[in-house]
Amino acid sequence: MDEDDFQAYKDEIQALEEEIRLLTEKYEDMQQESTFFSDEEILKSIKSLQGETQGETKGHESLSDLKAQLESLETNLSFLMEITGFHFTSHSKKTVEKTQNRTVQKHRLSGKCHSLSFQLEFQLLEMQNNEKVSTVVSDLSIVMDSTEDSNVSKFVSRIEECGDLPIFFRSLSTYAEWYEHRKDTFLHFK
Repeated sequence: MDEDDFQAYKDEIQALEEEIRLLTEKYEDMQQESTFFSDEEILKSIKSLQGETQGETKGHESLSDLKAQLESLETNLSFLMEITGFHFTSHSKKTVEKTQNRTVQKHRLSGKCHSLSFQLEFQLLEMQNNEKVSTVVSDLSIVMDSTEDSNVSKFVSRIEECGDLPIFFRSLSTYAEWYEHRKDTFLHFK
């Protein structure tokens, strides 16, 4: 066995160890998330879900109807992505705290708007008072690949301070669209 084969095996072992570590973390996160619910709540949710799925399958005539509905939803999604320019590549959610009337979740979201990449990380606090649910975004962190423009950096800093996600998405959509136009114009004159 030569040195190259030995190194390849070592690299493969390290890659497998890393994969095991990541899967273990993911398993522990799922275990932690499930500990927030009592056995009674889990059983109630399962029964509720079974009742919903049985009612849904009775309401649809056939598998072809479900496929048609799925195709319709995919068409609508692609239409919305075309209009807004947003394409989300990943999303993860982790429940940090859950009580009777308060839930804290940590979200990670990444994607592209036209050609500009972005990543968001934030905590979402949901509080329920009677029948009213209020949500608050906190610990917002935004990472954008193209922040060479100082105005974009200032804008991102302001959004991180106030935690206003709708304004971020609206502004990013407009900025990214005009960013594409500027880029095309400069290429035209080169």
